[in-house]
Amino acid sequence: MGRTVGERALKIAAWIVSLLCLAPIVAVGFAAASGTLDTWNSLMATVLPRYAWTTVELVVLVGLGTGVVGTATAWLVTTCSFPFRRTFEIVLALPLAFPAYVLAYAYTDLLDHPGAVQTALRDLTGWGPQDYWFPEVRSLGGAATMLVFVLYPYVYLLARAAFLKQSPTAYFAARTLGHTPWSAFWRVSLPMARPAIAGGVILALMETIADFGTVAHFGVQTFSTGIYAAWFSMGDRMAASQLALCLLVVALAFALAERAQRGAAKRFPAGSRLETMERHGLRGWRAGLAFAACALPVAIGFAIPLVVLADMAIGAGASPFSPRYMGYVQNSLTLAAITALVTVACAIIIGFCARIAPSLAARFSAAAAGIGYAVPGGVIAVGLLVPFAALDNAVDAWARANFDVSTGLFFTGSIGLLVVAYMVRFIAAALGAFDTGISAIRPNIDAAARTLGRGSGRMLFEIHLPLLRPSLLTALLIVFVDVMKELPATLIMRPFNFDTLAVQAYRLASDERLQQAALPSLMIVGFGLLPVVLLCHTIGKSGRPRKFVRPRVDALVPSA
Repeated sequence: MGRTVGERALKIAAWIVSLLCLAPIVAVGFAAASGTLDTWNSLMATVLPRYAWTTVELVVLVGLGTGVVGTATAWLVTTCSFPFRRTFEIVLALPLAFPAYVLAYAYTDLLDHPGAVQTALRDLTGWGPQDYWFPEVRSLGGAATMLVFVLYPYVYLLARAAFLKQSPTAYFAARTLGHTPWSAFWRVSLPMARPAIAGGVILALMETIADFGTVAHFGVQTFSTGIYAAWFSMGDRMAASQLALCLLVVALAFALAERAQRGAAKRFPAGSRLETMERHGLRGWRAGLAFAACALPVAIGFAIPLVVLADMAIGAGASPFSPRYMGYVQNSLTLAAITALVTVACAIIIGFCARIAPSLAARFSAAAAGIGYAVPGGVIAVGLLVPFAALDNAVDAWARANFDVSTGLFFTGSIGLLVVAYMVRFIAAALGAFDTGISAIRPNIDAAARTLGRGSGRMLFEIHLPLLRPSLLTALLIVFVDVMKELPATLIMRPFNFDTLAVQAYRLASDERLQQAALPSLMIVGFGLLPVVLLCHTIGKSGRPRKFVRPRVDALVPSA
């Protein structure tokens, strides 16, 4: 009886979390549908075509860039041998620590007209402002470049994993038949890794359409900037909801495509753990090119902006220990810590429910909860604010009528709703870490616990949670840092006078006070390095050479 009641309570809790994750999506749909056709017609006649076209251009540029950079670097560190290959294998993931908008602030200060690069160019040549042409960093191309060198690790990590898992047999067969390494890559390795590469590109594109800080700083008008402008500048919530619905449709299409690619990646056989392809030794100019191809993304996406931000922060003279900045840090840490604990707890409820009572309903609950990773923060913010603002007004009116007391903004005026928005946005990451950990726990352990009289609750706390400690720590860390970097939802939903490091960095950068924006940006990057270092440690372990290597086939291949 106790077991039945406990499992029933767990299922109810899982469904509550899942419905809460679906609420913003449903609310956006209802809010957009409740708007008049006049609003739709006005958007179609004015800003909607421009937002759509700019978003498409940005998506195409970022998709091509991340695909090329991520795949090329993954192939080089996986199949070739050149100086510092082992180092690049790890550090190529470091740009993940940078939010794209922080990268934008650094390169704006470096490459803009009054920046160090153009100033040095004018000093060296004696040119005036009208005597030369220099690429405009505040442009669509500049925004795409920033996003490419921040998001390419999504493609790199998945492509590298796909190359490592491939069976070398097909590649060896192609080499035996006379194909060069380059030809064998195009004809064999790349097609087998294409689903994983496509999945990484789609993940990067979902981050692209969700980005607000970068495109707003560069003056690029996309759906994300349109939602913010409609909500705050024009005060038109219906227009914001309808723009959010358009962005939601695009995001969900990308999510479905990513899931399809994830399934397609399982069709190809994995290689044996006892065999691997021997890496091609590169010498001379080929080794130099491979080194440059791997060093350039790390330099652009991590090293250069880190040095620029540090120099800007030192020049600004602001202290990170001042009461003002300690307040921003406290707000950021409070939000991140509470959200991480709540999100991981919700992920445990949903994941454990699917474990002990697998069914179609449990799978649907997990899928509904995990859909938030595809929904941009601005869309979630609008989807939560519209119904909860109406609820606040209704509660306040009832309290005034019955008790002559004003409740104020009970829901939208606190950080509680912001925590819910973060939970909806990032629970997919926590679920992924939980599923990875629990898949290593064999079902017979659960059966043994049942035999010994353990109910669901005791089995979770006494067996599963201790075994899942590394996975849960990873989930906590990932959600914590994602909340620290999140900007659109924080800007729209934060309570009055409750600023975080991300909000302060955006505000200072919007006022063209880039030097002052460097310190909060640098602090965000510092927190972002924590999960990336953990990820790099995992990459380092997975990239260690195996003991057994197949014989070379180059001697069997006729020379060209």
